[in-house]
Amino acid sequence: MAVYTQVSAEALSAFLAKFDVGDLVSAKGIAEGVENSNYLIETTRDRFILTLYEKRVAADDLPYFMALLGHAAAAGQPVPGAIADRSGALIHELEGRPACLIEFLPGVSLSHPTPAQAMNGGKALGGLHAALADFSGVRSNSLGVEAWRPLLDRCGAAMDAITAGLFAQVSSALDRVEHDWPRDLATAPIHADLFPDNVLMLGDRVTGLIDFYFACSDVRAYDVAVMHTSWAFDAKGVALAPEVGRGIVDGYAASFGLSDAERAALPVLAEGACIRFLLTRAWDWLNTPADAMVTRKDPIAYLKRLDWYGENGHSAFA
Repeated sequence: MAVYTQVSAEALSAFLAKFDVGDLVSAKGIAEGVENSNYLIETTRDRFILTLYEKRVAADDLPYFMALLGHAAAAGQPVPGAIADRSGALIHELEGRPACLIEFLPGVSLSHPTPAQAMNGGKALGGLHAALADFSGVRSNSLGVEAWRPLLDRCGAAMDAITAGLFAQVSSALDRVEHDWPRDLATAPIHADLFPDNVLMLGDRVTGLIDFYFACSDVRAYDVAVMHTSWAFDAKGVALAPEVGRGIVDGYAASFGLSDAERAALPVLAEGACIRFLLTRAWDWLNTPADAMVTRKDPIAYLKRLDWYGENGHSAFA
């Protein structure tokens, strides 16, 4: 989450007047994350999240996201639904941006998940995949493996300003990952971004899965790999206790199941996930406006993860 687009109190009050949610009490910009502009809204009746969708989220994709969330919620998954206005509309415009008012879910996101929390996080991902197994919507992964080379080329030699030799190092790793990428695994609707800050918990219990704006149809096991790369390390890219990473995989396998082929592919899927998040972080690092209320993510943390999987990937998923 982040704030790129500022919303005045007057504009926000007028926006909320279209809904049956009470009157505005307070609005606070949320600085974490890098994708959209987000505000925590409190009214005289409840709390909500207001999201304004920035350039990386296409307005034409919003119906897909809303349908997927509605499907998951109907299946009993802990996901936040969009709030309809009095006319029944879910998707709106505010300050020249597509916007949605989203249900607020209780819980906190984790900085250093424990093995038990990782296990339950993996189970929650498995439950989500089970709930979406019969979802008919389709959206290609705009940041899937085919997009990484063009994004690397767009970043170009400017990446070396982040750290010397970064462009060449990522290019070499991408050569290997593209060659080894699995082409015959099951595909399905996936979250594609289930970082710890997109999972809300109270104690060890998962209370919410949020931020579905990279959801797409792709290799289902890639979702497990993305989760492993983000949960099994600290913010600087240092590996946590191995029980944390194992908790993700074991929890998912217990909840949904992993085939032998999927388990064998997890090391290269994890390396691919590292490249994907390294590249988007590098792009944002080089291109974030100076006046944006955004906490930029460190690309080097994912370079360290990429190196770690190159050395430890097979043992990590054995």
